[in-house]
Amino acid sequence: MTLKVKLLSPIRRTVCCNRGFTLLELVIVMTIMTILLTVSIPIYRSLLLRARETVLRENLLKMRDAINRYTYDKNRAPETLKDLERAQYLREIPIDPITQSRDTWVVRLEDEPVVPAAPRGIVDVFSGAEGVGSDGVPYSEW
Repeated sequence: MTLKVKLLSPIRRTVCCNRGFTLLELVIVMTIMTILLTVSIPIYRSLLLRARETVLRENLLKMRDAINRYTYDKNRAPETLKDLERAQYLREIPIDPITQSRDTWVVRLEDEPVVPAAPRGIVDVFSGAEGVGSDGVPYSEW
């Protein structure tokens, strides 16, 4: 009885069919991606708006606190927002996140100055942004 040994080549070539995607598969994937984008973009925009409104509220709170501290310490209200920056009550005037500018802040001056001879100073600050916030109140009234 003889044994036959069959040697296999170390490199075995197999023929396989490398198929691409069918048109139907591509259409299905594109449809799913379109649906996901259609749902996610409005959610992203509303989250972005809420984040900007939160930053606006925080900036207004910090500036109003700085105005109050300045008025208490100096016994007179600041004449401009730059006075708060110069006296180091604010590191810098914050950017209004709705208008993307430092120059759109609207200030309300006091009716009569605390010190009679002093010029009128700032008692409150508001955003100069047009439009209405997500809570239904105009930005200019926050």
